Formats: sequence, C-alpha cells, structure tokens
Amino acid sequence: MANYYTDHPEIGFHLNHPLMRRIVELKERGFSEKESYADAPVDYEDCIENYRRLLEITGDIAANVIAPNSESVDLEGPHLENGRMIYASKTFENLEATRKAGLWGLTMPRRYGGLNVPNVVFSMASEIVSAADSSFQNIWSLQSCCDTLYEFGSEEQRQRFIPRICAGETMSMDLTEPDAGSDLQSVMLKATWSEEEGCWLLNGVKRFITNGDSDIHLVLARSEEGTRDGRGLSMFIYDKRQGGVNVRHIEHKLGIHGSPTCELTYKNARAELCGERRLGLIKYVMALMNGARLGIGAQSSGLSQEAYNEAVRYAAERAQFGQTINHFPGVYDMLSRMKAKLDAGRSLLYQTARYVDIYKALEDIQRERKLDPEERAEMKKYTRLADAFTPLSKGMTSEYANQNAYDAISVHGGSGFIMEYKCQRLFRDARIFSIYEGTTQLQVVAAIRYITNGTYLSIMREMLEEAVLPELEPLKARVSAMVDTYEKSVAAVKEAGDQEVQDFLARRLYDMTGEIMMSLLIMADATVAPELFLRSAKVYVRMAEETVAGKSAYIFAFNKEELSSFRAVEA
Repeated sequence: MANYYTDHPEIGFHLNHPLMRRIVELKERGFSEKESYADAPVDYEDCIENYRRLLEITGDIAANVIAPNSESVDLEGPHLENGRMIYASKTFENLEATRKAGLWGLTMPRRYGGLNVPNVVFSMASEIVSAADSSFQNIWSLQSCCDTLYEFGSEEQRQRFIPRICAGETMSMDLTEPDAGSDLQSVMLKATWSEEEGCWLLNGVKRFITNGDSDIHLVLARSEEGTRDGRGLSMFIYDKRQGGVNVRHIEHKLGIHGSPTCELTYKNARAELCGERRLGLIKYVMALMNGARLGIGAQSSGLSQEAYNEAVRYAAERAQFGQTINHFPGVYDMLSRMKAKLDAGRSLLYQTARYVDIYKALEDIQRERKLDPEERAEMKKYTRLADAFTPLSKGMTSEYANQNAYDAISVHGGSGFIMEYKCQRLFRDARIFSIYEGTTQLQVVAAIRYITNGTYLSIMREMLEEAVLPELEPLKARVSAMVDTYEKSVAAVKEAGDQEVQDFLARRLYDMTGEIMMSLLIMADATVAPELFLRSAKVYVRMAEETVAGKSAYIFAFNKEELSSFRAVEA
C-alpha cells in the first residue's frame, strides 16, 4: 500500500539532522511529561520514533484517502448556501480521516490536547498532505494559526480555544480587505468596544480569506479611532458560534479549488482582543505570516514532489521512436533538474524550520523562567537565522513548485494539456504559491537587508568551511567561486548608491542568494546520505552556477540610465 512518507526517504532523512537533538531537548523540557501523559516520549530516540509513526500515519491517510479524493474535490469545490460555505463532499471525508487519526493541534502542548511536535515535523506532515492535495493542505495546515493564539493569547483563551483546534475545529486568518492586500496598514475593518455587550464588535468586509467560514478566526481590525496606519490595528479572536459573520461570495479560482476563498461581511460580530491593543500588525500578524510562509514552503515541496512523480512515471511509460522518452537527453535533463530543485528546496525549508523551532522553544521557556546568558544568545542567533531564511524558503520553494509543475506538463507533452492528467491540476494549484502570504517580490523586500548587510555572505563563508565528500570537492570549489562572484555583485549594487537601482536589481541578488545557499545545503546532505542526494547535488550546483553567472553578468553590465527604458514600458 502506498505511503507518502515511507515512499520518500528524503523526507525522513531530515529527522536525523544534528539540530534535532537540541530541538527535542527544548521541546520536551528534559522529558518531564513522561509520567503525566501516556504519549509523551521517555528519551530522544523514543521522541524521534514518535515523529516517524506520526508521519507514517499522515503518509497513509494522504496516499489512501486524500489523494484518491483530490480529483473529485477539484471538480466539485465548495459552494455557498444561505451565507454559509459548504465544503466539497470529499473534503468532509478528508477532515474526518485526519480527525480520527489525531492529526490536529500537532504543535500544541499536551496540556491542551496537542502532540507537542516541532515545526519541522509539522512541516513534513504538511508537505505530505500537500502532495496528496494542496487545496486540502490549505484547510488542514491553518491549524498553525493556533501557534499565534498560544503565543499571544491569555491562558484563559488558550484553555477555551486550543483544545477545540486539537479536536479538529478549523481556523482562518482574516487579514486582507478589498483595499488592503499586501498593504495591511490600510486595513479598515472596524473594531469597537461595546459597554452594553461587554465585548468588541467587528464591522466591515474581508476579502480573499482562505477557509473563510472556519470555526475560529484570527482577525486584524482597526481598534483605534482616527488612525490610518499599522499602529491603530489590533488582533481579535472571532468564534463562529457567536454569529455576525456571513460569507458573501466564494471566489472562482484557477486552482486549489477545494480550498474556499471567501469574502466575508462582519456585522456587529462579537469578538475578543488577542494580546494587546495596537500590536495587531506590528507584532502579531508578522508572527502569523512567518508561520504561514513556512507552511507555503511545505505546500510547495509537497506539490513539487508530486509533479516530479507524475513526470517520472509518464516518461518511463511513454515510448517514442522505439524507446521510452526518459532516455532522451532533453527529457532526462528536465527530470534531473526537477529532482534537484525538489531536494534543494526541501533542504532549505527544513533548515528554516529547525531555526524557527529553536528560537520559538526558547521563547516559550522564557515565559516560564528567565533564560540564562547562553540561552539568550542562542535565541538571538536562531531568531536572526529564521528571519533571514524564511523569505528565502518561501520565495524559492514556491517558485520551484511552479517550475516543476510547468515541467511536468512539458514531459507529458500534449497529454499534459488534457484535463484527465493530474499534472494540469498541479500546474493550476501551484500558481498561487508565489502570490499568497506575500508574493515573491515581497520576499525579496524582506530578504534584501540580509543581502546588503552581509548576513547571507557570512553564512555562506561559514558553510564553505564544512567538510564534504571527496567526490564533491570539485563542486565545492565551484560554489566557492560563486560566492566570490556573489560578494562582488552585492558590492557593485551597494556602490551604485541608488535605492531605485538596488530595488531593481534586488531580485537578481535574491535568486543568487537562494541558489548558492541551496547548493551548500544539498552538498551537506549528499555528504551524509550520498545514496539519496549525490546526483541532485551534482545537478543543482551546475544549475546554480549557470544562473549565478547570468545574473551577475546582468548586474555588472547594468547602469542607472537603463532604468528609463523600463519605466517607459510601465507607462
């Protein structure tokens, strides 16, 4: 029987990373819960085995329930009845299967009914679900909104809401409005304190809300009258049981048909403040979005895996000119690049998730006691690494998902354009990944300061000091040369001393950063497990070298006067 976890040992490989021991140590607090909870691990090995069992269960449900339902969900989609969103019929089956398997509230502490797994394991489960159906992953993975409620909500709110999520109730984050997309400072949904009701009342419209008719919503609203910027925004918890919110419209989308994207109307909807007033955008949404971006990275990796699987399967079966097409250089070049992007992107994703896990666990410990100086330094280090790696991970993996889905259709040829083949759905689903939760252009904006201040460069230099397989030494030398080129490219952009030039060239620097970082990561993986990653390392480094050379040439040849030509096109 198929299993989307055990069928892909490349995922499980990342459970063996050296940082996992520190993550488990922090998450399990010295395995102090083993006497209180039957499912709590007794030591590190037991904990890792628990993670494996959880991922095997997820892989089984993904392969044998969610994937078989995916075509029906895509064709039927959700619909609207009397102001309520109704999921596609097979989506209810998916929800029931994941609830029965206990796959909700994964990252939450056991005292609330969760499984206390780290983000890296949740990301693995999320990738597996996405490989089966990215649209259902959208619904299921939004349970991660619970992390924000846990982080910033009161203990009383935690006790009321988190057990419900762990039991399988759904969540959404209601941020975007018709006039506030990427510019969330423009949010105008009004929150007014009612003395009569003894609660906050929300009024206004939210648009493009994924899973918008969920059970529990985190809502960004304007609580400070007379304000127009982010300092007047607060975060609220809305419980669907309270009423006051209706679905006005469900968007008809290109892809992820099973994931309802809703326009919501709030009419005196009763809500409660989450955290402190005025910190909704400045602090809470930033934390929420970073978690969501990690989720899109996992979603992207899952779809990339499935696109690669479909392309390999078809190429091995399709015969032309007396042989199967996987023997043609033009096809196996494409397949090898798909696999290299998949493996390298996954490595970047899980490296990011590990950084997030360490600093988040230390933050959680800090709520219970004062951190010692070493722990504070550790938290600062991994917070900085997570902040730097998150925009790289989200942007690069989502772009790779789009490229792999495109190439899967190319491998299929004309058949790929026919609706009966899965690759067309993967292509449609992938397109949103580089748009929602911050477009790739916004990931560039988030990453550029780490490019210009030398953060990424210092990480690259440090990683170049690590030993690799003798077979990889020639590739390592080529990556070292890429890093030198990258350093000169960054210096050239900075020396221009012009903000518009920097903004214009930022995407080239971002792509170079991501590809060099992933070259180093995939070489490290290949050094530990050559049987899994050696081929991908060889392909990926050569591919990165090709693009780094081109982007650096563009930067070195660029001058400010050329910008007028591009502005003319915009006009």
